[in-house]
Amino acid sequence: MRFWILLAILGFGLVMLLWNHQTGRTFGLPNDDFGQLVQLGAIGALIATGFLASRGRLSQNLRNAALWLLIALLFVAGYVYRDDLQSIAGRMTAGLIPGRAVVTTDSSGEQFLVLHKMGNGHFQVQAEIDGRSIGMLVDTGASSVVLSYADAEQLGLQPETLDFNLMVSTANGTSVAAPVRLESLAIGPIERRNVRAMVAGPGKLDQSLLGMTFLGTLGSVEIRGDELRLRD
Repeated sequence: MRFWILLAILGFGLVMLLWNHQTGRTFGLPNDDFGQLVQLGAIGALIATGFLASRGRLSQNLRNAALWLLIALLFVAGYVYRDDLQSIAGRMTAGLIPGRAVVTTDSSGEQFLVLHKMGNGHFQVQAEIDGRSIGMLVDTGASSVVLSYADAEQLGLQPETLDFNLMVSTANGTSVAAPVRLESLAIGPIERRNVRAMVAGPGKLDQSLLGMTFLGTLGSVEIRGDELRLRD
């Protein structure tokens, strides 16, 4: 029965469109609009006859229809609020993985990077230096980016050939360092080229420091609770 009803609707629509092909209008409607109306009528008739054919399971059919409607609404909501969901997911990831810089957006629509404080009270970040990932501590008290001897070796700077002629003051006293230039240094999407840096002597620095020769080029460096916010 459903097949014949569907066939009758589509057949009637096709005959009327062929009959009124020259005029371009059917029952006062443009043929394109009438064609869409026939399609919707066929779909509606198919759904209606399906419900009528299963009257004993009407409540189950209604529950299934409500479930599919809920699923569709969830997909639509996910698409509409996709930017907000990405921001929330990113900040959760930053909290779970210290050192992961996450791009987020404030209420004014401005983007910034977020770093979360580690258990030792410091902010650590995975920086991209000349194409290699190097773990660094963010240190606003350091006047320069400072690489440990081991990290300089990893970057291929050949620290054994450098001239350690700079006297620097550290928490452990006075030490010597060698000046270098980094082709690129990036934290997430924030990148700087030709960055002045220093290489600490062997055994003088356990972890490289992200100092002011990079941080000083940013729009702002702000600490809010356990978050460090960097704006380009």
